Amino acid sequence: MTSFRPSLVALGGIACLAAAGPAAAQGTYPDKPIRIIVPFPAGGVVDGVARIVGQGLSSKYGQPVIVENKPGAGGALGTGIVAKAPADGYTLLMVSPSHAVAPSLQKGITWDPVRDFRGVAGFGVIPNVIVVHPSVPAKTMKDFIQLARNSKDPMTYASSGIGTSSHLTGELLAQSAKIELAHVPYKGQPDATSDLLSGRVSMMPMSTSLALPYITAGKLVALGVTTARPSTLLPQAPPIADAAGLPGFDVGTWLAMLAPAKVPDAVLKKLSDDVAEVLARPDVKPRVEALGLEGGFKTGPQVDTLVKEEVARWSRVVKQAGIRAE
Repeated sequence: MTSFRPSLVALGGIACLAAAGPAAAQGTYPDKPIRIIVPFPAGGVVDGVARIVGQGLSSKYGQPVIVENKPGAGGALGTGIVAKAPADGYTLLMVSPSHAVAPSLQKGITWDPVRDFRGVAGFGVIPNVIVVHPSVPAKTMKDFIQLARNSKDPMTYASSGIGTSSHLTGELLAQSAKIELAHVPYKGQPDATSDLLSGRVSMMPMSTSLALPYITAGKLVALGVTTARPSTLLPQAPPIADAAGLPGFDVGTWLAMLAPAKVPDAVLKKLSDDVAEVLARPDVKPRVEALGLEGGFKTGPQVDTLVKEEVARWSRVVKQAGIRAE
């Protein structure tokens, strides 16, 4: 009877294949198109960053990276689509602070921003700047706070809608400085800006890139930026935390890419590294910075930490203010 004795070469080959199996499987990612869901309409900053990064990843992978806009319910609709998607790295989500605010503000949300997602990459922060109409007798944030404390009627501030960055920034300012402010919500940024420019409302937190032309033209006065560090676009506007004596005041519109929570670690790491590489390209970096983003890249774990902190902070602010979505 002839016995079967596998050669050492064959055994070695089998061992190598067994050891390389998982790595080889991971090495095939991506082998089909990737979707990036943007839960907002096309044309905004979140959409713009998604398209810039998507183009870079597509050229690197040799696979289509498709940006799909799924607006609705303040971003909750598109977010829900990704929460239910297969955890294979082929469906990604772009988010902004509304991702952390939605569960505190809206009823009926079935996804959890911490439990159901993991970070892929952070793209920086767009600072807000507190601006007032020139008729307001305040040139600094301290002036404005004192004016609000002495005013018989609450000072008014505009926002682009309930639960938006401008609304919550104004509410956090009121709570931090212990002043009373009357919130005037609008249906969008253009209407809010129009009434601020006409002097119908006194103050508004605005993104630095949007406010800069009006500040330069003397149509609005910048009191301070809401981030802990000065803005490169408005270096003359000091951080409110320092200028107004409000330690820990640090607010901005951050942008990040997330994936369903159970995407394999190796795929998340690859995506994170590849996004970082794309953002560092000399033809990409200036395009992202032109959108007003500052502060640089964040890794997936850093994004996870940010989201947890933001959920905790805004849940406190929303609860204290008694804010409810329309």
